[in-house]
Amino acid sequence: MLLMRVTLPNRPGALGAVASALGQIGADISLVEIVEKRGQVEVDELILDLPPSQTVTTLVAACDNSLAGVEVQWVRNYPRGGGIELDVELSRRMASRPSEADEILVSAAPLVFRAQWSVLLHLFPAPHVVFSTPGAPDLRPGTAEQLHPFDTLHRAVLKVGRLPEQDAHHAVVVPVSGQRVVIIGRRGDPPFFPSELARLAYLTGSEDVPELPRRSGPRADRSQAHRTPVSSPLYLRDSARSSDVTPG
Repeated sequence: MLLMRVTLPNRPGALGAVASALGQIGADISLVEIVEKRGQVEVDELILDLPPSQTVTTLVAACDNSLAGVEVQWVRNYPRGGGIELDVELSRRMASRPSEADEILVSAAPLVFRAQWSVLLHLFPAPHVVFSTPGAPDLRPGTAEQLHPFDTLHRAVLKVGRLPEQDAHHAVVVPVSGQRVVIIGRRGDPPFFPSELARLAYLTGSEDVPELPRRSGPRADRSQAHRTPVSSPLYLRDSARSSDVTPG
């Protein structure tokens, strides 16, 4: 599965032209996320699968040739998993066992949200792990505090060296009570999507409004930082480098 960022004209029919071009090479689109709109340009990210006969090179060519002004900026691997049926089942389990809902969310989060690990922090007297999935990093008090604030649903970037013996990660901080917070970690890219934050808000009953794409103007530094890539792409327009190997 792949994650692709593409810039295209901000006008009706542009995204449809890209989708049609992808359909012609047999690509299966799972999700389209609008990252931002700035003037006459729209920035979208697509999660998709390619058939065995296609490569990243043919994917980029199909998009770039679909419509004037369309350019693929990068293509990255995207972890498999997730799906609405898993959200429904997780919500059912959390509702049926409310006293264990936090632990149920932690246990299921890596699968449901295409992540590698999840932990439950108790915040007092200092943030410390009370429940975690296998492979979760050792979030000692000093390390855990890098993820604050703990009273709002938000994304964070953990660069190399910020987690003991771990690669760079994207994380999402999910308050579940006044004293407990769930942290979900994804090794490498992509960052957590606003739609994933919205799903977490629904599951936990949060009233936080997930970050939404800006309609115009430059993106705020905080939002930009949370989308900073932390792993190497399969294709990057600036370097004109791509992989001719069929993605697995």
